[in-house]
Amino acid sequence: MDWLNYHHLLYFWMVAREGSIVRAAAQLHLAEPTISAQIARLERSLGAKLFVRAGRNLRLTETGRLVQRYADEIFSLGRELTDAVRGRPTGQPLRLVVGVPDVLPKLIVFRLLQPAFQLPEPVRLVCREGKLEELVAALATHELDVVLSDAPLSPGIPVKAFSHLLGQCGVAFFAAPDLARELDREFPQSLATAPLLLPSEGTTPRRLLDQWFDEQGFRPNIAAEFQDSALLKVFGQEGLGAFPAPAAIVDEIQRQYRVRHVGTLENLHERYYAISVERRLKHPAVVAISSAARERLFTSRD
Repeated sequence: MDWLNYHHLLYFWMVAREGSIVRAAAQLHLAEPTISAQIARLERSLGAKLFVRAGRNLRLTETGRLVQRYADEIFSLGRELTDAVRGRPTGQPLRLVVGVPDVLPKLIVFRLLQPAFQLPEPVRLVCREGKLEELVAALATHELDVVLSDAPLSPGIPVKAFSHLLGQCGVAFFAAPDLARELDREFPQSLATAPLLLPSEGTTPRRLLDQWFDEQGFRPNIAAEFQDSALLKVFGQEGLGAFPAPAAIVDEIQRQYRVRHVGTLENLHERYYAISVERRLKHPAVVAISSAARERLFTSRD
């Protein structure tokens, strides 16, 4: 049986946290050659490089990031053990690290993640935003527990991961009160001439809308396009155009942005997924998110 030397792991963990052997040596009150030698022994025992040079600092390899994540958990449990033995309360929260593509509506993200805070144990949520491809890469190196998405994982992405459908909802349109009154009369035909605020080209919601416009024979009057869905809604709030959003959050959008729900497009649906490296979801918070999405969030408005 191969045994892990936890002293070696501790030295690696400190260097990973500090970014250099010099700073880690100062924290540990050890000589730099001692730490270098111990990390080299850890690399030999694991059969993989953990660091590469990046100027004067060290950068974690893919394996190094995986080992760091396990080390975080190991030494966190060690601190909890010490606290328990000394009679101090443990109460370590359940950590959930979620990747959120920057194009996802923030209200949908909140509604999806909200059930995690309703678990019996406390949850510490960490949200990381970015491009879907970057987040999936971080998922593959175990930096994230799950990635939320409005599309399943593309077959072209070279990562072994699974797309779990959370649910679907219709596409609703909103506008400031004066413009909404004009659009109400002949919705959805009124969308053919109304000023529209749309998501950026290339996004999943925009592709769905473009397809629908083509099917209806509309040539939409696009007043502005936005990558940031929150900014899009702010412009809509000021009456500069009608805008689409998921029908699952109609009430929240009307309340937060003081706009009116004009109508919902029939037979047009946005879908949402939880992407994980597990074929079956196991993280308690992710399981709660998935169950609540299917049972509550996406059932009342399709």
